Amino acid sequence: MSSGEDAPDGAADGAAEQPDATLHLAFAAQSDVGRVRRDNQDSGYAGSHLLVIADGVGGAARGDIASSATVEAIRKLDVTPGEDALSELAATIHLAHDRLAEIVEAHPELEGTSTTVTAAVFDGASLQVGHVGDSRGYLLRGGELRSLTTDHTLVQSLVDEGRITEEEARIHPHRNLILRAVDGVHEPEPDLFSVPLEVGDRVLLCSDGCSGVLDAAQMARLLDGPPLEEAAAGLVGASLEAGSSDNVTVVLAEVLAGTGSEAAAAVVGAAATAPHRHLADDATGNLSESDLAALGSEDLDDVDPEELRYAPRPPRRFGWARRFALLGVLVLLLALAAGALYSWSQGQYYVSDDGGDVVIYKGVKAAVPGIETHHVAERTSVAVADLESYDAGRVRSGISAAGLTDARRIVEDLKVVCPTPAPAPTPAPAPSVAPATPAATPSPAAPTTTPTTTPTTGTSPTASSPCPTQTATPGATPGATPGATPGATPGATP
Repeated sequence: MSSGEDAPDGAADGAAEQPDATLHLAFAAQSDVGRVRRDNQDSGYAGSHLLVIADGVGGAARGDIASSATVEAIRKLDVTPGEDALSELAATIHLAHDRLAEIVEAHPELEGTSTTVTAAVFDGASLQVGHVGDSRGYLLRGGELRSLTTDHTLVQSLVDEGRITEEEARIHPHRNLILRAVDGVHEPEPDLFSVPLEVGDRVLLCSDGCSGVLDAAQMARLLDGPPLEEAAAGLVGASLEAGSSDNVTVVLAEVLAGTGSEAAAAVVGAAATAPHRHLADDATGNLSESDLAALGSEDLDDVDPEELRYAPRPPRRFGWARRFALLGVLVLLLALAAGALYSWSQGQYYVSDDGGDVVIYKGVKAAVPGIETHHVAERTSVAVADLESYDAGRVRSGISAAGLTDARRIVEDLKVVCPTPAPAPTPAPAPSVAPATPAATPSPAAPTTTPTTTPTTGTSPTASSPCPTQTATPGATPGATPGATPGATPGATP
């Protein structure tokens, strides 16, 4: 089988020689930028002993750099494996993690970049697999396709718990949210396992641009039968026709008996151009002019969904229930606080006016719609209009009191304006009376009775008054004729 070219968007296939084994691999790989993305952030690698798929995540943070750097670190395993190939693979994935951390530290502009990775080392009899993220590995045996990997995604956790089905997961709004990735920050924690192989087996590694739009039956039909190159092209083409909005990358291998001729590895996608190699000197921490121009061309206002794809920790489950519970707690706390405030307010007193009269209120002088904040506790006989202007203003504004007794004292201390007394009318002089015929001696007029004051009853507070109290003076009855002085009858002998 002919070897493929190292191109970003193309196919490659080959056969690998296994001098010390009875099995060998034929392989092919193909990647396409797709019909929506502007650049290819997938990376693929297929060789004699190694198959790798990496799907870069990060959008403007250059997921292509993450995926290509990861593939470059792992491709060193494309040699005859040692006795513990699985441990070597795990260590190499961690080395890729460290390499990505170095790149981000030197170039802070790339913070947030990460990548999935699914890698398989062929030891001549089985595959040693390491897996992080939502790229997938499949094994086709006897016409039946089965999944080798488990997605590290939110929807897969929901499927595992039985809360949604596989079909529902394919259309879930958060189906692309991954929980693990190689990001240079969090430990990748790859799934590690072995897969025994048989002659005739076909292995498929693909990005979610393929597995997200094609179901197992469709992939099995396209993978079974045709040569690997045609199968790779068919899978990519079918994914695009199915409406994939992502980069699409597939890496294929077929297990053959005996030994095969040496063939060059197939490198596709971002790994073929290795953009991480074109960064400026790491010691400076700066990007090259071409890198800066590429970053500057990104419209950061239009958020690429790739930037939102990676969540290192699972989102909180039962989100709506938690929100409602939190809202209920807040409402309860507010109700308790409002009740405590209302209870306190009903123990307060203040002096103010009501309809022109000075009254004592219980509560607080405030207006709250739907809530009675105060009511009249006692009325007084004092009118606001009778108060001095200073005290009248204080009453209208409200005078706080420490309690009912203090409120009564405040009322008693209010100053009342003294009314100006009206002048008493001057009585007119009586006309002269001519001597009259002697008559019986008139008896002296009886003195008028001094009026008595009726005491006022009631306990209402009364304002103090500086005005003197006026008492009525006894006097003659108005209109009475003054009595004459008793004397002798005219003409009588003295």
